Amino acid sequence: MIFVNDLWTLIDIPKWLGHVAADVDGMGLADFVFPAFLFIVGLSVPFAIEARKKKGDTTFKIAYHIVIRTIALLVMGIFLLNADTFPQDAVISKPVWTILSVLAFFLVWLNYPKPEGKYVIVLKILGVVLLIALALIFRTEDTVITAMEIQWWGILGLIGWAYFTASFAYLFTGGNHKAQYVILFVLLLINCSAFLGWLAPIDPIKDKVWFVADGAMAAFSMAGIVTALAYKQMGVNDKKFWILILGLAIVLILFGLVTRSIWGISKIRATPSWVSICSGLSMLFFLSIVYITDVLNVKKWYTYIKPAGTSTLTAYLIPYVHYAVFSVIGSQLPAVLRTGNLGLLKSFIYVLIIVGITGYLERKKLHLKI
Repeated sequence: MIFVNDLWTLIDIPKWLGHVAADVDGMGLADFVFPAFLFIVGLSVPFAIEARKKKGDTTFKIAYHIVIRTIALLVMGIFLLNADTFPQDAVISKPVWTILSVLAFFLVWLNYPKPEGKYVIVLKILGVVLLIALALIFRTEDTVITAMEIQWWGILGLIGWAYFTASFAYLFTGGNHKAQYVILFVLLLINCSAFLGWLAPIDPIKDKVWFVADGAMAAFSMAGIVTALAYKQMGVNDKKFWILILGLAIVLILFGLVTRSIWGISKIRATPSWVSICSGLSMLFFLSIVYITDVLNVKKWYTYIKPAGTSTLTAYLIPYVHYAVFSVIGSQLPAVLRTGNLGLLKSFIYVLIIVGITGYLERKKLHLKI
Protein backbone atom coordinates (compact mmCIF):
# COMPACT_ATOMS: atom_id res chain seq x y z
CA MET A 1 0.00 0.00 0.00
CA ILE A 2 2.88 2.36 0.78
CA PHE A 3 4.41 1.62 -2.63
CA VAL A 4 1.27 2.19 -4.70
CA ASN A 5 0.38 5.27 -2.64
CA ASP A 6 3.75 6.74 -3.62
CA LEU A 7 3.22 6.25 -7.35
CA TRP A 8 1.63 9.71 -7.65
CA THR A 9 5.12 11.20 -7.12
CA LEU A 10 6.48 9.44 -10.20
CA ILE A 11 6.63 10.32 -13.91
CA ASP A 12 6.38 8.07 -16.97
CA ILE A 13 5.75 4.73 -15.28
CA PRO A 14 3.76 1.73 -16.63
CA LYS A 15 0.01 2.33 -16.41
CA TRP A 16 -0.63 -1.19 -15.15
CA LEU A 17 0.92 -0.24 -11.81
CA GLY A 18 -1.72 2.36 -11.00
CA HIS A 19 -5.48 2.55 -10.62
CA VAL A 20 -7.76 2.02 -13.59
CA ALA A 21 -10.39 4.70 -14.24
CA ALA A 22 -13.98 3.99 -13.20
CA ASP A 23 -15.23 3.80 -16.78
CA VAL A 24 -12.52 1.34 -17.85
CA ASP A 25 -12.95 -2.42 -17.68
CA GLY A 26 -9.67 -3.52 -16.15
CA MET A 27 -7.45 -3.67 -13.12
CA GLY A 28 -3.97 -2.43 -12.24
CA LEU A 29 -1.65 -3.46 -9.41
CA ALA A 30 -2.95 -0.64 -7.22
CA ASP A 31 -6.49 -1.98 -7.67
CA PHE A 32 -5.46 -5.30 -6.13
CA VAL A 33 -3.43 -4.09 -3.14
CA PHE A 34 -6.34 -2.73 -1.07
CA PRO A 35 -8.48 -5.87 -1.47
CA ALA A 36 -5.47 -7.94 -0.42
CA PHE A 37 -5.13 -5.78 2.68
CA LEU A 38 -8.80 -6.35 3.57
CA PHE A 39 -8.24 -10.07 3.00
CA ILE A 40 -5.37 -9.95 5.51
CA VAL A 41 -7.65 -8.20 7.99
CA GLY A 42 -9.96 -11.18 7.72
CA LEU A 43 -7.06 -13.62 8.11
CA SER A 44 -6.28 -12.13 11.51
CA VAL A 45 -9.85 -12.11 12.89
CA PRO A 46 -10.18 -15.78 13.97
CA PHE A 47 -6.76 -15.75 15.65
CA ALA A 48 -7.38 -12.42 17.40
CA ILE A 49 -10.83 -13.29 18.71
CA GLU A 50 -9.82 -16.77 19.86
CA ALA A 51 -6.77 -15.29 21.62
CA ARG A 52 -9.04 -12.90 23.53
CA LYS A 53 -11.35 -15.74 24.49
CA LYS A 54 -8.39 -17.69 25.88
CA LYS A 55 -7.54 -14.66 28.03
CA GLY A 56 -11.01 -14.85 29.51
CA ASP A 57 -12.67 -11.99 27.61
CA THR A 58 -16.45 -12.28 27.40
CA THR A 59 -18.36 -11.92 24.16
CA PHE A 60 -19.55 -8.49 25.30
CA LYS A 61 -15.99 -7.34 26.03
CA ILE A 62 -14.77 -8.56 22.63
CA ALA A 63 -17.72 -6.85 20.91
CA TYR A 64 -16.92 -3.63 22.76
CA HIS A 65 -13.31 -3.83 21.58
CA ILE A 66 -14.46 -4.34 17.99
CA VAL A 67 -16.72 -1.28 18.18
CA ILE A 68 -14.01 0.93 19.70
CA ARG A 69 -11.47 -0.17 17.10
CA THR A 70 -13.98 0.48 14.31
CA ILE A 71 -14.73 3.98 15.62
CA ALA A 72 -11.01 4.74 15.71
CA LEU A 73 -10.58 3.70 12.08
CA LEU A 74 -13.66 5.67 11.00
CA VAL A 75 -12.43 8.84 12.73
CA MET A 76 -8.96 8.59 11.19
CA GLY A 77 -10.45 7.74 7.81
CA ILE A 78 -12.73 10.79 7.84
CA PHE A 79 -9.92 13.17 8.82
CA LEU A 80 -7.49 11.86 6.19
CA LEU A 81 -10.24 11.90 3.58
CA ASN A 82 -11.10 15.53 4.27
CA ALA A 83 -7.42 16.49 4.18
CA ASP A 84 -7.65 16.04 0.41
CA THR A 85 -10.36 18.73 0.18
CA PHE A 86 -9.05 21.07 2.88
CA PRO A 87 -10.06 24.67 1.99
CA GLN A 88 -7.16 26.71 0.61
CA ASP A 89 -8.15 29.88 2.46
CA ALA A 90 -8.48 28.27 5.90
CA VAL A 91 -6.65 29.67 8.91
CA ILE A 92 -3.91 27.05 8.56
CA SER A 93 -2.53 25.27 5.51
CA LYS A 94 -3.51 21.79 4.38
CA PRO A 95 -0.08 20.26 5.19
CA VAL A 96 -0.12 21.69 8.72
CA TRP A 97 -3.68 20.46 9.25
CA THR A 98 -2.63 16.99 8.09
CA ILE A 99 0.42 16.87 10.35
CA LEU A 100 -1.62 17.98 13.36
CA SER A 101 -4.27 15.36 12.55
CA VAL A 102 -1.68 12.57 12.55
CA LEU A 103 -0.19 13.98 15.76
CA ALA A 104 -3.65 13.83 17.34
CA PHE A 105 -4.02 10.20 16.21
CA PHE A 106 -0.78 9.35 18.01
CA LEU A 107 -1.81 11.18 21.17
CA VAL A 108 -5.12 9.32 21.33
CA TRP A 109 -4.13 5.86 20.09
CA LEU A 110 -0.44 5.49 20.96
CA ASN A 111 0.45 2.15 22.50
CA TYR A 112 1.33 3.67 25.86
CA PRO A 113 3.43 1.44 28.19
CA LYS A 114 1.15 2.37 31.11
CA PRO A 115 -2.26 3.08 29.52
CA GLU A 116 -3.89 3.86 32.86
CA GLY A 117 -1.29 6.41 33.96
CA LYS A 118 -2.39 9.97 34.71
CA TYR A 119 -0.10 11.49 32.09
CA VAL A 120 -1.53 9.11 29.49
CA ILE A 121 -5.08 10.25 30.21
CA VAL A 122 -3.98 13.87 29.86
CA LEU A 123 -2.28 13.16 26.52
CA LYS A 124 -5.33 11.30 25.22
CA ILE A 125 -7.62 14.16 26.22
CA LEU A 126 -5.22 16.57 24.53
CA GLY A 127 -5.43 14.48 21.37
CA VAL A 128 -9.23 14.49 21.41
CA VAL A 129 -9.29 18.25 21.97
CA LEU A 130 -6.87 18.71 19.07
CA LEU A 131 -9.11 16.65 16.78
CA ILE A 132 -12.13 18.74 17.77
CA ALA A 133 -10.16 21.94 17.18
CA LEU A 134 -9.02 20.74 13.76
CA ALA A 135 -12.61 19.93 12.85
CA LEU A 136 -13.75 23.40 13.96
CA ILE A 137 -11.13 25.23 11.87
CA PHE A 138 -12.12 23.29 8.78
CA ARG A 139 -13.63 26.51 7.40
CA THR A 140 -12.80 29.50 5.20
CA GLU A 141 -11.68 32.96 6.34
CA ASP A 142 -15.05 34.50 5.52
CA THR A 143 -16.54 32.32 8.31
CA VAL A 144 -18.53 30.17 5.91
CA ILE A 145 -18.09 26.70 7.39
CA THR A 146 -16.78 24.10 5.01
CA ALA A 147 -18.13 21.12 6.91
CA MET A 148 -16.07 17.96 7.10
CA GLU A 149 -18.03 15.63 4.87
CA ILE A 150 -18.36 11.88 4.80
CA GLN A 151 -18.17 11.77 0.99
CA TRP A 152 -16.98 8.23 1.56
CA TRP A 153 -15.21 6.78 4.57
CA GLY A 154 -11.68 6.91 3.21
CA ILE A 155 -9.34 3.92 3.11
CA LEU A 156 -9.10 3.53 6.88
CA GLY A 157 -12.85 3.96 7.23
CA LEU A 158 -13.55 1.25 4.68
CA ILE A 159 -11.15 -1.02 6.54
CA GLY A 160 -13.06 -0.18 9.72
CA TRP A 161 -16.46 -1.18 8.30
CA ALA A 162 -15.06 -4.36 6.75
CA TYR A 163 -13.41 -5.28 10.04
CA PHE A 164 -16.62 -4.49 11.94
CA THR A 165 -18.80 -6.64 9.69
CA ALA A 166 -16.46 -9.61 9.45
CA SER A 167 -15.54 -9.60 13.15
CA PHE A 168 -19.14 -9.49 14.35
CA ALA A 169 -20.10 -12.16 11.82
CA TYR A 170 -17.39 -14.44 13.21
CA LEU A 171 -18.05 -13.55 16.86
CA PHE A 172 -21.80 -14.07 16.88
CA THR A 173 -21.70 -17.29 14.87
CA GLY A 174 -19.22 -18.72 17.34
CA GLY A 175 -16.66 -19.15 14.58
CA ASN A 176 -18.77 -21.88 12.99
CA HIS A 177 -17.00 -22.81 9.76
CA LYS A 178 -20.10 -23.40 7.66
CA ALA A 179 -21.59 -20.12 8.83
CA GLN A 180 -18.54 -18.19 7.54
CA TYR A 181 -18.98 -19.67 4.06
CA VAL A 182 -22.67 -18.76 4.11
CA ILE A 183 -21.88 -15.18 5.16
CA LEU A 184 -19.25 -14.90 2.41
CA PHE A 185 -21.79 -16.13 -0.14
CA VAL A 186 -24.41 -13.67 1.15
CA LEU A 187 -21.99 -10.75 0.87
CA LEU A 188 -21.07 -11.75 -2.68
CA LEU A 189 -24.78 -12.06 -3.45
CA ILE A 190 -25.38 -8.57 -2.03
CA ASN A 191 -22.59 -7.27 -4.25
CA CYS A 192 -24.16 -8.85 -7.34
CA SER A 193 -27.64 -7.68 -6.31
CA ALA A 194 -26.46 -4.09 -6.03
CA PHE A 195 -25.43 -4.14 -9.71
CA LEU A 196 -28.52 -6.01 -10.86
CA GLY A 197 -30.83 -3.49 -9.20
CA TRP A 198 -32.31 -6.00 -6.77
CA LEU A 199 -31.59 -3.75 -3.78
CA ALA A 200 -33.47 -0.76 -5.20
CA PRO A 201 -36.53 -1.29 -2.94
CA ILE A 202 -34.45 -0.64 0.18
CA ASP A 203 -32.61 2.42 -1.15
CA PRO A 204 -34.58 4.80 1.14
CA ILE A 205 -33.23 3.09 4.27
CA LYS A 206 -29.77 2.05 3.08
CA ASP A 207 -28.14 5.37 4.00
CA LYS A 208 -29.49 5.11 7.55
CA VAL A 209 -29.04 1.48 8.57
CA TRP A 210 -26.96 -0.17 5.84
CA PHE A 211 -23.29 -0.43 6.89
CA VAL A 212 -22.20 -3.18 4.49
CA ALA A 213 -22.58 -0.87 1.46
CA ASP A 214 -22.53 -3.15 -1.60
CA GLY A 215 -20.94 -6.01 0.35
CA ALA A 216 -17.61 -5.75 -1.46
CA MET A 217 -15.25 -4.67 1.35
CA ALA A 218 -16.67 -7.07 3.92
CA ALA A 219 -16.54 -9.90 1.36
CA PHE A 220 -12.75 -9.53 1.10
CA SER A 221 -12.38 -9.87 4.87
CA MET A 222 -14.78 -12.81 5.01
CA ALA A 223 -12.71 -14.51 2.30
CA GLY A 224 -9.75 -14.03 4.63
CA ILE A 225 -11.68 -15.54 7.54
CA VAL A 226 -12.66 -18.73 5.68
CA THR A 227 -9.06 -19.10 4.50
CA ALA A 228 -7.70 -18.63 8.01
CA LEU A 229 -10.13 -21.18 9.43
CA ALA A 230 -9.11 -23.77 6.85
CA TYR A 231 -5.45 -23.09 7.61
CA LYS A 232 -6.08 -23.27 11.35
CA GLN A 233 -8.24 -26.39 11.28
CA MET A 234 -6.44 -28.49 8.67
CA GLY A 235 -2.86 -27.24 8.57
CA VAL A 236 -0.39 -27.38 5.70
CA ASN A 237 0.17 -31.12 6.04
CA ASP A 238 -3.42 -31.85 5.10
CA LYS A 239 -3.98 -32.03 1.34
CA LYS A 240 -7.60 -31.02 1.90
CA PHE A 241 -6.41 -27.55 2.94
CA TRP A 242 -4.57 -26.98 -0.32
CA ILE A 243 -7.38 -28.46 -2.42
CA LEU A 244 -10.07 -26.44 -0.64
CA ILE A 245 -8.40 -23.02 -0.84
CA LEU A 246 -7.00 -23.58 -4.33
CA GLY A 247 -10.39 -24.77 -5.55
CA LEU A 248 -12.20 -21.83 -3.93
CA ALA A 249 -9.70 -19.40 -5.45
CA ILE A 250 -10.18 -20.86 -8.93
CA VAL A 251 -13.98 -20.75 -8.60
CA LEU A 252 -13.89 -17.09 -7.53
CA ILE A 253 -11.53 -16.07 -10.33
CA LEU A 254 -13.56 -17.96 -12.94
CA PHE A 255 -16.77 -16.38 -11.69
CA GLY A 256 -15.20 -12.94 -12.06
CA LEU A 257 -13.99 -13.63 -15.57
CA VAL A 258 -17.22 -15.27 -16.76
CA THR A 259 -19.44 -12.44 -15.44
CA ARG A 260 -17.06 -9.70 -16.57
CA SER A 261 -19.28 -8.89 -19.54
CA ILE A 262 -22.14 -8.03 -17.18
CA TRP A 263 -20.48 -5.42 -14.96
CA GLY A 264 -16.82 -5.28 -15.91
CA ILE A 265 -13.80 -5.25 -13.63
CA SER A 266 -13.59 -2.00 -11.67
CA LYS A 267 -12.25 -1.10 -8.25
CA ILE A 268 -13.86 2.35 -8.28
CA ARG A 269 -17.30 0.83 -8.84
CA ALA A 270 -16.52 -2.25 -6.69
CA THR A 271 -17.94 -4.65 -9.28
CA PRO A 272 -18.54 -8.33 -8.44
CA SER A 273 -15.87 -9.37 -10.96
CA TRP A 274 -13.29 -7.20 -9.20
CA VAL A 275 -14.33 -8.55 -5.79
CA SER A 276 -14.24 -12.22 -6.76
CA ILE A 277 -11.03 -12.03 -8.83
CA CYS A 278 -9.14 -10.14 -6.11
CA SER A 279 -10.43 -12.52 -3.43
CA GLY A 280 -9.23 -15.49 -5.46
CA LEU A 281 -5.85 -13.91 -6.15
CA SER A 282 -5.43 -13.12 -2.45
CA MET A 283 -6.02 -16.78 -1.63
CA LEU A 284 -3.40 -17.82 -4.18
CA PHE A 285 -0.87 -15.38 -2.75
CA PHE A 286 -1.64 -16.65 0.75
CA LEU A 287 -0.99 -20.22 -0.36
CA SER A 288 2.31 -19.08 -1.87
CA ILE A 289 3.42 -17.43 1.37
CA VAL A 290 2.32 -20.46 3.41
CA TYR A 291 4.30 -22.75 1.12
CA ILE A 292 7.42 -20.60 1.47
CA THR A 293 7.22 -20.17 5.25
CA ASP A 294 5.53 -23.36 6.51
CA VAL A 295 6.59 -25.97 3.97
CA LEU A 296 10.00 -24.72 2.86
CA ASN A 297 10.59 -23.14 6.30
CA VAL A 298 12.09 -20.00 4.72
CA LYS A 299 11.25 -17.23 7.17
CA LYS A 300 14.21 -14.87 7.56
CA TRP A 301 13.27 -12.97 4.39
CA TYR A 302 10.46 -11.08 6.12
CA THR A 303 12.39 -10.05 9.26
CA TYR A 304 13.03 -6.52 8.00
CA ILE A 305 9.49 -5.88 6.75
CA LYS A 306 7.86 -7.43 9.84
CA PRO A 307 7.08 -3.99 11.41
CA ALA A 308 4.76 -3.30 8.46
CA GLY A 309 2.62 -6.14 9.82
CA THR A 310 3.03 -5.61 13.55
CA SER A 311 2.65 -1.80 13.42
CA THR A 312 0.64 -1.50 10.22
CA LEU A 313 -1.29 1.64 11.07
CA THR A 314 1.89 3.46 12.05
CA ALA A 315 3.55 2.50 8.77
CA TYR A 316 0.50 3.67 6.83
CA LEU A 317 0.40 7.10 8.50
CA ILE A 318 4.10 8.03 8.37
CA PRO A 319 4.01 8.92 4.63
CA TYR A 320 1.20 11.42 5.30
CA VAL A 321 3.56 13.31 7.60
CA HIS A 322 6.43 13.05 5.12
CA TYR A 323 4.40 14.35 2.18
CA ALA A 324 2.99 17.19 4.30
CA VAL A 325 6.41 18.26 5.63
CA PHE A 326 7.98 18.29 2.16
CA SER A 327 4.98 20.25 0.89
CA VAL A 328 5.54 22.90 3.58
CA ILE A 329 9.23 23.29 2.79
CA GLY A 330 8.57 23.08 -0.95
CA SER A 331 11.08 20.32 -1.57
CA GLN A 332 11.04 17.30 -3.84
CA LEU A 333 13.51 15.01 -5.53
CA PRO A 334 14.83 15.93 -9.01
CA ALA A 335 12.62 14.73 -11.85
CA VAL A 336 15.27 12.29 -13.04
CA LEU A 337 14.96 10.37 -9.75
CA ARG A 338 11.18 10.24 -10.11
CA THR A 339 10.99 9.06 -13.72
CA GLY A 340 10.58 5.58 -15.15
CA ASN A 341 12.46 2.64 -13.69
CA LEU A 342 14.65 4.91 -11.57
CA GLY A 343 11.50 6.41 -10.10
CA LEU A 344 10.13 2.95 -9.30
CA LEU A 345 13.40 2.11 -7.57
CA LYS A 346 13.03 5.31 -5.59
CA SER A 347 9.55 4.30 -4.43
CA PHE A 348 10.77 0.82 -3.49
CA ILE A 349 13.60 2.31 -1.42
CA TYR A 350 11.07 4.72 0.07
CA VAL A 351 8.98 1.75 1.26
CA LEU A 352 12.03 0.20 2.93
CA ILE A 353 12.80 3.50 4.65
CA ILE A 354 9.24 3.85 5.95
CA VAL A 355 9.28 0.27 7.24
CA GLY A 356 12.66 0.92 8.87
CA ILE A 357 11.32 4.03 10.61
CA THR A 358 8.26 2.05 11.71
CA GLY A 359 10.49 -0.64 13.19
CA TYR A 360 12.53 1.97 15.06
CA LEU A 361 9.40 3.61 16.48
CA GLU A 362 8.05 0.20 17.45
CA ARG A 363 11.21 -0.58 19.41
CA LYS A 364 10.88 2.80 21.15
CA LYS A 365 7.23 2.01 22.03
CA LEU A 366 6.02 4.82 19.76
CA HIS A 367 3.54 2.98 17.60
CA LEU A 368 -0.24 3.03 17.37
CA LYS A 369 -2.51 0.37 18.80
CA ILE A 370 -6.28 0.39 18.48
